[in-house]
Amino acid sequence: MTLSLFDQFMSPVYLGIPLIALALTLPWTLFPTPTSRWVNNRLLTLQSWFINRFTQQLLLPLSLGGHKWALILTSLMLYLISLNMLGLLPYTFTPTTQLSLNLGLAVPLWLATVIIGMRNQPTIALGHLLPEGTPTPLIPALIIIETISLFIRPLALGVRLTANLTAGHLLIQLIATATFVMLSLMPTVAFFTATLLFLLTLLEVAVAMIQAYVFVLLLSLYLQENV
Repeated sequence: MTLSLFDQFMSPVYLGIPLIALALTLPWTLFPTPTSRWVNNRLLTLQSWFINRFTQQLLLPLSLGGHKWALILTSLMLYLISLNMLGLLPYTFTPTTQLSLNLGLAVPLWLATVIIGMRNQPTIALGHLLPEGTPTPLIPALIIIETISLFIRPLALGVRLTANLTAGHLLIQLIATATFVMLSLMPTVAFFTATLLFLLTLLEVAVAMIQAYVFVLLLSLYLQENV
């Protein structure tokens, strides 16, 4: 049976049970849990240092009201990095290539930032829809444009993460297939193609981490506008 390039993005099912639930819960079991010892091992120390540095950088531009989101944003960052990195392993499924999952993460968090802004500072939140100094004839058009751009934000968050991971997985599959086919025909070309595949895999590791960071960073910027 001939498989499509996009079959790798289909949610796997075993005995009628979608395995995406297993893929979503597995990353939480991989994190080392802190112990009651005074001195931690190197892995726990590195994990604590990374979480502290990331939280400091993320909350730096936020006011004290936005610091309540530290746990949510840091947990989301680690969760997305874990899902993206596990998806690069062979014979695994990447849940973050599903637009429905990414929108399920983006829409509630974006909506929470908007609701916080409307509740705490409704005048300033509504003022974002009309830039200061706008000519009177352009006011209706600009309000419509800014409202549309506001509602496009969660869609852009989900589509950005989905598109970047999907494109990377497709490139890896195409180059790996080309390397396997040319191995017996042109070994020299296959060697260079395999080198390109290795470099692309390193690039995808970086993309997996960067896209998780960008997702959380944009959410923090939306929060900054509303607190």
